[in-house]
Amino acid sequence: MTNDFYAWYNIFCEIFRKESWIVPVVRMSIQLPQAFIDKYQQLLGVEAEDFFAAITTASTNKGFRLNPLKTQAQSMLTKYYPDSLQKAPYAAEGYLGEVSGRSLLHQAGYVYSQEPSAMIVASVAQAKPGEKVLDLCAAPGGKSTQLAGQLQQQGLLVANEIMPKRAKILSENLERWGARNVVVTNHAPEQLVAFFPQFFDKIVVDAPCSGEGMFRKDEEAIRQWQADTPENCAKRQKLILAEAVKMLKPGGELIYSTCTFAPEENEEIISWLVETYDFTIAPIDLGNQNVSCGRSEWGSVAGLERTLRLWPHLNAGEGHFVARLRLSADNIKQLTEVPAATLDKEKTRKSKKKAKVSSDKGQLTKEQLRLWQEFSTQFPIPFTGQLKAFGEHLWLVPEQLPTLQQLKVLRAGLHLGEFKKNRFEPSFALAMALEQPKNYPHCLLTISEWKKYVRGETITSDGNQGWVVLIVDEIAVGFGKEVQGQIKNFYPKGLRFN
Repeated sequence: MTNDFYAWYNIFCEIFRKESWIVPVVRMSIQLPQAFIDKYQQLLGVEAEDFFAAITTASTNKGFRLNPLKTQAQSMLTKYYPDSLQKAPYAAEGYLGEVSGRSLLHQAGYVYSQEPSAMIVASVAQAKPGEKVLDLCAAPGGKSTQLAGQLQQQGLLVANEIMPKRAKILSENLERWGARNVVVTNHAPEQLVAFFPQFFDKIVVDAPCSGEGMFRKDEEAIRQWQADTPENCAKRQKLILAEAVKMLKPGGELIYSTCTFAPEENEEIISWLVETYDFTIAPIDLGNQNVSCGRSEWGSVAGLERTLRLWPHLNAGEGHFVARLRLSADNIKQLTEVPAATLDKEKTRKSKKKAKVSSDKGQLTKEQLRLWQEFSTQFPIPFTGQLKAFGEHLWLVPEQLPTLQQLKVLRAGLHLGEFKKNRFEPSFALAMALEQPKNYPHCLLTISEWKKYVRGETITSDGNQGWVVLIVDEIAVGFGKEVQGQIKNFYPKGLRFN
């Protein structure tokens, strides 16, 4: 893999993998590249006319998912959005419609905005509580939040993103989600292998791709497309997958997906995986959802009809491809017989120098332990995990995480808070993770007071409880400190808005 990969990856992530929304509108003037038209006329034959019409004239849909980790999520959704609860396809918690990123439910992690067809990837993964799961190309967090909901706070989810800025966004989205068993890392794929050899039960690779499935959503994707884009993407996808396979347990499952139509990046990639490694293509059961099968004539192995495609002229949503592959239970070939490509050594060496080295010792000092025990008498935390202090920050680290030594981590499980001089200051993440916030010292806020809170303003009160969870209806929105009739504001400065 060359140094050019990083620049390429960054550009394509920004263009094709954003899970933000645009206003749906009928688009009548999209000009598709002639090479794209010629290619899909040949591949689709009589279907081609309907396919091009769907891309150039059809509207797109907005959607969002409900957070199953929040016990009051369904009732709060019904209260705040009583007239817009149309179910979306491909995910049990999915709905059609728009939720503002500055709304109460979004800011408190009750919902996550996501294009409806993008929900299919984690639905296919079907993570089970207790499993160890890797989301290798995770930002901005759509798949990771969905996977975390499936795990139900049991097991381990490692959400990795190679680009630092995108990794920060990923971490913030998972913080709001209230997931306690999630570790966010910032590494190139091959750098993770040393930490997690043959470790994961499931690995999700939503690979950077040519983005053809986003054409009707993002005209910039069309402008960036060239005739050789799918072939170049396929080369890079193989490099990523070669490293991912090394981290999969024998008997484990690899979920591979793209948001493109190109056979080079879909059926041909699956054929390469089956022929190169000891994979079988597992069936996918999504009930009676409207999906299409992969095209067996576009690959070279049996079973490609068990993969799934979403076409804009045949299925709801944008273009997607997803496959579920199962590794042989006695397989060791991925570590011994098949050499995987590695990053440019100089690039790897430089990135390691820049990495913040974590220590997995994390013992609390006597003073830190005293301050934590003092805080936890009022806020007893019924969560399992390893208490570890990294500098002045206290974390509850998932039990199944093997090590943090040398690993570049943005989120090491649940951030409990920070030790300050003679006190412990609880974190926003802890407030988001509390399942029954009214069981702790708390103050109830109105919506008007919440709007002041997210602006960073002080709120008046009539108590003197000290640390309190701030609650709107049943929704925990953060911590405050109630002192002599005022609630001091501890909403994270980076999240504040007017």
